[in-house]
Amino acid sequence: MKNILRYAVSLLLAGGLIWFVFKDINLAEMLDRFAESDWRWIAVSCFFLLCAHIIRAWRWGMLMEPLGHKPGLWNSIISVLTGYFANYIVPRMGEVTRCGTLYRLERIPVNLSFGTVVAERIFDVLVLLVMIGLNFILEFDRLSTFFTDFFQSKVAGGQGNSGSSMLLTVLLAGIVLISVAAVFIYRNLTFRNKLQQHAIIQKVLHFVKGMLEGLLSIRKLRSPGLFILSTIAIWVMYYFVSYVLFFCIPETSDLGPLAGLTLLVVGAIGMTAPTQGGIGAYHLLVGNVMVLYGLSQNDGITLATFIHGAQMIFMLITGALAFLYVLTKSKKPVEQEAHVTAKS
Repeated sequence: MKNILRYAVSLLLAGGLIWFVFKDINLAEMLDRFAESDWRWIAVSCFFLLCAHIIRAWRWGMLMEPLGHKPGLWNSIISVLTGYFANYIVPRMGEVTRCGTLYRLERIPVNLSFGTVVAERIFDVLVLLVMIGLNFILEFDRLSTFFTDFFQSKVAGGQGNSGSSMLLTVLLAGIVLISVAAVFIYRNLTFRNKLQQHAIIQKVLHFVKGMLEGLLSIRKLRSPGLFILSTIAIWVMYYFVSYVLFFCIPETSDLGPLAGLTLLVVGAIGMTAPTQGGIGAYHLLVGNVMVLYGLSQNDGITLATFIHGAQMIFMLITGALAFLYVLTKSKKPVEQEAHVTAKS
């Protein structure tokens, strides 16, 4: 019942966001624009997306080597593709499906492979945080104007002239307050002990501890530098997956590389929403942020729909083929699993 409710809530959330995003959009006109697009760039985008998943599968194998397992690259790729396929059906089921598929193909215990998935997610989150910071530094004027204008229109009734200065002041004030609070907590042992006993604080500390353990696990890798390089390569591929699709539509063909970085960062945040494949949240965030680069909101939503739709269709097709392959593939014998474990 819990899983059914979670799935139903996810569907309702996705449906509500889709309705909100497309309620003022002429869908027939959008489809006509899709038909006039240069579809050759979609093939290029899908190529970059496939490369990203191949590199991810290869990197995943690196994390399992210190645990005494070395899965084949092909089986790792199949497992990654089925995981993404599952995410478009049931949110957050991709990780479990990926590990279950690898167990069927390679007999690697799910608890071990799942731990490596958590570790690689930690590194991906860190890369995303770095990109968010880089994006904000490179596009400070554009992003600060957007957020301060939004704040002033919603809260201050449009009053105020110095948007960027206000945002900078708020950021500095926040940093000072956090610093003062950190010093107070550090020096006050009684208060610190009471704070650590709070359930929410314990969850935060547990999460931070897990992140640190995941980061330190890189020391056990045979080639830590290769792991870092593959992590960067994955996100470079993700960047080009979206950026090359700018050239499909005349209205977006003049957008520059920084617009691609903003789209990657905002789109990645949208994909973390608890909906199937980030449906709705991705369209809402990307559609609105593209207004910063001179597009109308309708054009921004059209671009978001085009990029998300191309990725989703490609992943559903490749994921379904991978899933069918797994169903037709016989399970690896348990005896072979024991032989591999003993050998390692």
